[in-house]
Amino acid sequence: MPGADRFSLAGLRTLVTGGSRGIGRAIAL
Repeated sequence: MPGADRFSLAGLRTLVTGGSRGIGRAIAL
């Protein structure tokens, strides 16, 4: 499923780009 791969890549990219921001969001959620 290419869609799943794309989603995973987007998620990883967001985590890497967001950095601490992504972690703060995860804790908030």
